[in-house]
Amino acid sequence: MAAFHPLVASRVHLSPLLPAAAGPAAAVAAGLSFHRRRFSAIVAAATAPTATEFDFKAYMGERAVAVNQALDAAIPAGEPPAALHDAMRYALLAGGKRVRPALCLASCVVVGGREAWAMAPAAAVEMVHTMSLVHDDLPCMDDDDLRRGKPTCHVVYGEPIAVLAGDALLSLSFGHMASMDSYPPDVDPEKHPARVVRGIGELARCIGSEGLVAGQVVDLEMTGSTETVPLDRLEYIHLHKTAALLEASVVIGAIIGGGSDEQIERLRKYARSIGLLFQVVDDILDVTKSSEELGKTAGKDLASDKTTYPKLLGLEKSREFAEKLLCDAKEQLADFDKEKAAPLLYLANYIAYRQN
Repeated sequence: MAAFHPLVASRVHLSPLLPAAAGPAAAVAAGLSFHRRRFSAIVAAATAPTATEFDFKAYMGERAVAVNQALDAAIPAGEPPAALHDAMRYALLAGGKRVRPALCLASCVVVGGREAWAMAPAAAVEMVHTMSLVHDDLPCMDDDDLRRGKPTCHVVYGEPIAVLAGDALLSLSFGHMASMDSYPPDVDPEKHPARVVRGIGELARCIGSEGLVAGQVVDLEMTGSTETVPLDRLEYIHLHKTAALLEASVVIGAIIGGGSDEQIERLRKYARSIGLLFQVVDDILDVTKSSEELGKTAGKDLASDKTTYPKLLGLEKSREFAEKLLCDAKEQLADFDKEKAAPLLYLANYIAYRQN
């Protein structure tokens, strides 16, 4: 097996979220008691009913409908090459919680923008996310037959078409985001083009060899390894493979909404925390839920001898680490308007407490 490549020196500069205590296990244990107390207080405050309590379920349902309409309109139906477009639509419209698009829309609003301005970028990040799932499920990668409760793209359309469908979705994401026709007429004609260019750069950076792809490469290198994978390397994998696209979703929304550099960086830190949180919870669910409950193959990480947080830390320490990350994410929202930040707050809670 090739030696671990020092990708951590890449320009992504994903700052460590674990405290640098005296060793990996101590690093996670340090401060967890404090974070548990703080976590309980934050959750109590966040979940206390009020006269104007935020309806998160309705919020997510409405955004999912709007995003699905945008995605449906973006991909031709029945046009040649039919097999390719059918596979793209199958993978993209097969369901999903649309967490990344919702994050993009919410972060645009929290900095003072309009939700409609961020719909094209929201659709774009979902296209990229779906591409990553299609490719991740391939026999040469994680080799999975189930995704979102349905047969994976390569099972239905064959491996070659699945590869090309993922490629086409990636290309479409940039084209859709770059097209002026994708945006409403009330965007600022002077500032909007520069924001779009900056957003496209952010998306590209968080996908490629400095982001999502880098995490996948190191994940593949470590799968089945006989060496003990250190905690910082596991964190590197997930900050890149999972958190990077969540980060892009949030940051692009803030850019399109006209956020200041300070606001964008606060939201970037929020996104990194929930991105790592997403993966920690995913690892926990993989060993505590059934395939029917998850909508994908349960126990796959254990079967393929992947290093996960429960494997490295144990289930209880993994849950405590998830609580710490949730607290860290919420701290970054403290200076934003509470009403506008409500979707981001509840999205963090949702990621922490989701059951599939």
